[in-house]
Amino acid sequence: MTFTIWLSLFTICLLGAMSPGPSLAMVAKHSLAGGRSNGLATAWAHAFGIGIYAFITLIGLAVVLQQSPLVFKAISYAGAAYLAYLGFNALRSKGGVAAKLEAGDQSSAWQSAKEGFLISLLSPKIALFFTALFSQFVAVGDSVSAKSLIVLTPFVVDGLWYTFITLLLSSPRLLDKIRAKAQFIDRLSGAVLILLAVRVVLTV
Repeated sequence: MTFTIWLSLFTICLLGAMSPGPSLAMVAKHSLAGGRSNGLATAWAHAFGIGIYAFITLIGLAVVLQQSPLVFKAISYAGAAYLAYLGFNALRSKGGVAAKLEAGDQSSAWQSAKEGFLISLLSPKIALFFTALFSQFVAVGDSVSAKSLIVLTPFVVDGLWYTFITLLLSSPRLLDKIRAKAQFIDRLSGAVLILLAVRVVLTV
């Protein structure tokens, strides 16, 4: 793999990570509610899920999905259901970001990591991203080193980007400003997740 090809892969992975969506909402939620350690657990568990997608795509997931539309629809609907579940919980729960910020109640790092991992595996947006864009790099992965680089690049880029987001959101100065608007953040994150789920169902 040439440096130019890798650079294009790096750029696409970075743009994918930076794109606002349920992954950003999930990392932000745990960074605000549980602090830096929970945010980092969410970020790198999410990155691990991204790495799994990269590996699966490398061994032929894109071909499977193109030949079996029902499989892709099943993944999409499963992701939409999970997004809706998270959204409804955020809207009706007395816990969530708002209560945890006020009461100091923290989720465990394991719970944060689990949600980060699941949101990456069950997000139709990520599945579509890898099948539509990432699969074009599979052809250049004709050596073990190239294949390893193709898998490691999105894993590292995703982990570092959400680490940056976590460090930004876990700043005490910023938390003081956000604390007063915690209720709004809680409701807004729930509404966004539900709207994303509806959009997925309508576009599958």
